[in-house]
Amino acid sequence: MDTTLSAEDLAFREEVRAFLTETFTDELKARLDDKATYKDAQIEWQRKLNDKGWVAPNWPTQYGGAGWTPTQNYIYENERSLVGAPDTIPFGLSMVAPVIYGFGSEEQKQKFLPRILNSDDWWCQGYSEPGSGSDLASLKTKAELDGDDYVVNGAKIWTTYAQYADWIFCLVRTDSSGKNQDGITFLLIDMKSPGIKVNPIIGIDNRHTLNEVEFNNVRVPVANRIGEQDKGWTYAKALLQHERTAIAGVAESKRQIRELKSAAAEILSGGKAIIEDPAFRKNLTDIEVELMALEYTELRVLAATASGSAPGAESSLLKIKGTEIQQSIQKMWMDLSGYHMGAQALQGEADLSGHDFANEARISYMYGRAATVYGGSNEVQKNIISKFVLGL
Repeated sequence: MDTTLSAEDLAFREEVRAFLTETFTDELKARLDDKATYKDAQIEWQRKLNDKGWVAPNWPTQYGGAGWTPTQNYIYENERSLVGAPDTIPFGLSMVAPVIYGFGSEEQKQKFLPRILNSDDWWCQGYSEPGSGSDLASLKTKAELDGDDYVVNGAKIWTTYAQYADWIFCLVRTDSSGKNQDGITFLLIDMKSPGIKVNPIIGIDNRHTLNEVEFNNVRVPVANRIGEQDKGWTYAKALLQHERTAIAGVAESKRQIRELKSAAAEILSGGKAIIEDPAFRKNLTDIEVELMALEYTELRVLAATASGSAPGAESSLLKIKGTEIQQSIQKMWMDLSGYHMGAQALQGEADLSGHDFANEARISYMYGRAATVYGGSNEVQKNIISKFVLGL
């Protein structure tokens, strides 16, 4: 793979840097870090990207996509991570939108896609259910046809940002007579519909990002069904491939490593910076090598996607390695916070209840344990690879 940047690519990088310098201000960053202003700030950021034409780089250009090459996508992600600018919220832009423009009606495309581009609607994902775990096809939430509506009853769980959402895309059971993968339908549901209840779930990190969503006789117009009734499993699989590719988080892992190195250069143990410790350096180098290999794999997937191919079993590989690398980095942050607290304790400065450095490391580590589970557990991803790549 040729990694040399062309003159056009270098010019694009300068354009990205100038855009980020102008738009990703300290004031916006502070609002993004405050849970009271987070949603409005995230929408403002996404609208700045949309005004630039950059909010949906992987969409087809006829629907508002940026028309970037894989190299341009790579450049943007790296520059974004360098300054700590947030990624877009994936549920609308990266997950349901490809299903809508890939399988939806013209009316659905015209209704939903412009609003997703402009962040007028905040979306969440209704896939997992209580008791179903990673066996998504065993879902029980039921939708019964009643005239021009479906009547939906059941519950979804681990629904990220449902407390903010305007819409939820859901898999529902419309037929139980065949195998589990049959009889599933893909619905777009207005979160303001009567009968929807959002129950907060406070995670082990003590933050509210997750929820349970209950449906009690919720009426959903048939016009909000994607594609055919009972064929939703096909659309769900397409969405999951996009989700798993995004979960890899290569750019964010690169940023975490840069910050880890910087912190390790300042924290002393035995009179020397932790970054000089041979065991610490070996662990960090092993992670960097794996991340480099993952980055090139991601570039190959991006190149295939740009040529019109949908991400296949490669998305499972990206998800497995990406989340394992994330957890390895989080563990190193925990190790480093231990050194940090120990050094402060020796100087009589440590707040042993948890200072900012250790507290942030703890929160990331705890929340990160879920990374190898959500989006389809890594064990399930290995089964996908063994079946579709190895033919086992």
